[in-house]
Amino acid sequence: MSEKAGVEYAERAKSVLGFSRWWQIAAAAAMMAAVSPYQYVWSSIEGPLAESLDIGLPALGAVFSFYVVFQSLSQLPAGWWRDRRGPRKLTYLAAILAGGGYIGLAYATAVWQLYVLYSLGAIGVGIIYTVAVNTAVKWFPDRTGLTTGIGTMAFAGGSALVVPYVRANATVVGYADVLRNVGGGILLVLLVGAVLLRDPPDDWLGYDEKDEVGGRELAASLRGRAYTTKEMLKTWQFWLLYAMFVATAAADLIVIANVVRFAEHLGLAAIVATAAATLLPLSAGVSRMILGEASDRFDRIHVMTGSFVLAGLFRFGLIGAGTAGASIAFVAMVVGAMFFSSPLYVYFPSVIADYYGAEHSSSNYAVLYTAKVGGGVFAGTVVGFLVAAFGWIPTFTLGAVLALAAGLAALVLRPPPGADLDGG
Repeated sequence: MSEKAGVEYAERAKSVLGFSRWWQIAAAAAMMAAVSPYQYVWSSIEGPLAESLDIGLPALGAVFSFYVVFQSLSQLPAGWWRDRRGPRKLTYLAAILAGGGYIGLAYATAVWQLYVLYSLGAIGVGIIYTVAVNTAVKWFPDRTGLTTGIGTMAFAGGSALVVPYVRANATVVGYADVLRNVGGGILLVLLVGAVLLRDPPDDWLGYDEKDEVGGRELAASLRGRAYTTKEMLKTWQFWLLYAMFVATAAADLIVIANVVRFAEHLGLAAIVATAAATLLPLSAGVSRMILGEASDRFDRIHVMTGSFVLAGLFRFGLIGAGTAGASIAFVAMVVGAMFFSSPLYVYFPSVIADYYGAEHSSSNYAVLYTAKVGGGVFAGTVVGFLVAAFGWIPTFTLGAVLALAAGLAALVLRPPPGADLDGG
């Protein structure tokens, strides 16, 4: 899209909101950062939880799988509601679920309670995720890659501030206070965000998207054809994107959920595991903004291809560095692996908007995002079985292969009829 179109969007958004549309992105990013501990702090709290409740780590691996399933599937109804009724009531519900879930963990006395509380919290995380990502899509049709990158950067990078605190205090004695404090912070930030967020009206671009006479024609010229979810599901491009999402999410989550235990298995010092766990979300967050902006400026599919291929190569590198006992190189490879794989959460919503339009973006991306269920089950439960059967190194090698395969598959993608060819 042209710079002139971007200026026009900004002016019209300001006339609707009364202030810059960037404040919507700031609120969305803050909420994403607040709920990020569910995904990025898990590897730091599972040890104390397992010891306190006297349960095995394989049982806790299922907790993370439940998280991914509920976080992903909750976006289907949340996306449908948000496209039709806006984000506010959803965000209030998410505040109760995500904040209350973490606080409740402090009082859990049995593994089934962990499953229930983490799953309820995951529903809150899923709501926030679809609300935040699609705030960017709806208010920034001209800067989709950058603005979704900022939101998903906050989802990853926000935990960089929390991991050192958790690692230092999440002992068997102190972890309950840690969980209560983190849960209280989540609740507060989401309640504030619920007050600030709103969606643009149908006519904010100077036409009514529901006007069957002229609105849809203009919408197509600005953002490509507005595919409904049913229409999207009939295109082969969607199903290739779905397979790629499963593969890259699995590769990404294998490292996120297991980097601490992998480092310990390799005999690396505790400080190495802490450094990797701390820098991992920071790298993932920064990359989403940088590569998101790159995908706006250059061909999005080419950026995606190079990114996923490099993600696979860096995973091979972290295996090699770890087995050689090269601590600094291991941390560097973890950072590189996450830098190039984590922007998957920028590329895919942007491509969905490019290919299928912004009108139904919440519903359409929510359907694609269910692919994360496959990645999450793989990274949690399946990895536990693979490690028991084959060991850590073959399991991490499989993650590298999945990332490489997704990168090569992206070369096959072609826009469906009516797609916004200028959007990426």
